[in-house]
Amino acid sequence: MSSLDTSSLPQDKLEQAITIVNSMRQEMARAVVGQGAIIDEVLITLLAGGHLLLEGVPGLGKTLLVKSLARTFAGDFRRIQFTPDLMPADVTGHTLYDPSNGQFTTRKGPVFTNLLLADEINRAPAKTQAALLEVMQEQQVTIEGEGHTLPPPFMVLATQNPLEQEGTYPLPEAQLDRFLLKTLIDYPSEQEEQAMIRQVTLGSVGDQLTVSQVNAVVKPATVQALQQLTANLTVDDRVLDYAVRIVRATRNQPGVASGAGPRGGISLVRAARAAALLQGRGFVLPDDIKLVALPALRHRIALAPELEIEGQTTDTVLRAMLSQIEAPRL
Repeated sequence: MSSLDTSSLPQDKLEQAITIVNSMRQEMARAVVGQGAIIDEVLITLLAGGHLLLEGVPGLGKTLLVKSLARTFAGDFRRIQFTPDLMPADVTGHTLYDPSNGQFTTRKGPVFTNLLLADEINRAPAKTQAALLEVMQEQQVTIEGEGHTLPPPFMVLATQNPLEQEGTYPLPEAQLDRFLLKTLIDYPSEQEEQAMIRQVTLGSVGDQLTVSQVNAVVKPATVQALQQLTANLTVDDRVLDYAVRIVRATRNQPGVASGAGPRGGISLVRAARAAALLQGRGFVLPDDIKLVALPALRHRIALAPELEIEGQTTDTVLRAMLSQIEAPRL
């Protein structure tokens, strides 16, 4: 597939990009029943060049969702199952002494890939979780003092079970902030659950989920071109101001112990650009900002203890805040 020329966002290249993204969305939907909004948030993260944190109770298809994205993408894909005994070197790699030639050789870890699935990331202790921090931020790994650059594009898709589950560890705040979006996967509707069970059980033995029906539609170079095109979509100053006002409002919102930092605003605008492309536009609207506000900010604010006792969530607080902030009219 040919690369996209993103120098001036010509209409034909924009239309080509929209076609490619819609093809990826359709292919993922072959394996993932329902969850259209969740598929969109995964694609938004990919187009924006970020990392995604997926949270939900076991059995809701988090791993299937990531595998379906990997199938649409003809790049390298690897998976790490996080466990309490997983060591940082198991993630990044290590050096080994080879007695046959008397030299040390570097064995690269599973992070050397394009798409990395960090499954149940909150089941590993903080030291191992932190091993991903340099990788996610710098897109390089240091092994025995030597830096190794990862092949672009690089994206981490981490899944976690809710922290109330036994045997889990909360992610460090610094690592949480590295995720562009935090997506919550809820139980499917009755119709979606019926369709999912019918699809999974028909003609298959055991409970192995398959993504064999998903076809590859993009190559690594195409993904990079899509990301560059997304980064050049038009954002009006009034829309940018709207995003900044939303982020700043989280810092003095009643019931919020700590608000989002500047990275929250950056993530909000980056994600809104990708959302606009998914909607078939070359420019960002205030509705795009609203669409991505919850997944872009829910992991960047902390509620006061009294609100948590009352059963409030970051989503309810953010929704109330968004209803009070006037959106610009373009």
